[in-house]
Amino acid sequence: MRSSITKRLALIAMIPATLFAIVALASPANAAVSTTQLAADIVTLTNKQRAAKGCKAVRVDARLAKAAAGHSAYMARGGAFSHTGARGSSFVTRVKAAGYTRPLSENIAYGYRTATDVVKGWMASPGHRANILNCKAATVGVGVVYAANGNPYYTQNFGY
Repeated sequence: MRSSITKRLALIAMIPATLFAIVALASPANAAVSTTQLAADIVTLTNKQRAAKGCKAVRVDARLAKAAAGHSAYMARGGAFSHTGARGSSFVTRVKAAGYTRPLSENIAYGYRTATDVVKGWMASPGHRANILNCKAATVGVGVVYAANGNPYYTQNFGY
C-alpha cells in the first residue's frame, strides 16, 4: 500500500500558502462524480482534518483554483504525474502566474474515484499530510480534471 501511495501521490511544500480555490473542468460522460463536486468535497474533508488538529479552515481562492485546474489539465492531457508542469513550470510559477503572490504548497494525486479516498491517501503520506495540516495555510484551490480515459487528476494548492 505504501508503494501505491508513493506512486500515486506527489507533494511539494515550497512556500507557505493560503487555501484552496475550486476550479473544475468538464468531465467525461462516464465520470460518476462531477469535478466541481469532487473539488468542493476535497475542501470540506481537508478542513475537517485541519479542525481535528486545531488549525483554522482554509478559504477557497479562485486564483489558486485556476492554477490547480491548469496543472491537473496538463497532467490529464499528457498522462504526466509530476509537480513539474507545462514548459517546465513549478508550483510557485504557476500560482504566481494566476495572480496569487504567496504560494505555500501543492499536493497532487491521480486515479482516486472519491474525494474521501484522495484525502485519505494524502493523509497517509507524511509530506501531503504536512501540507494539509500546516496551520499557516489560509487559502486553498483544488483542480480536478478527468483524462480522456476517465482517470481523474487532482491538484491542491495552498497559500498564505
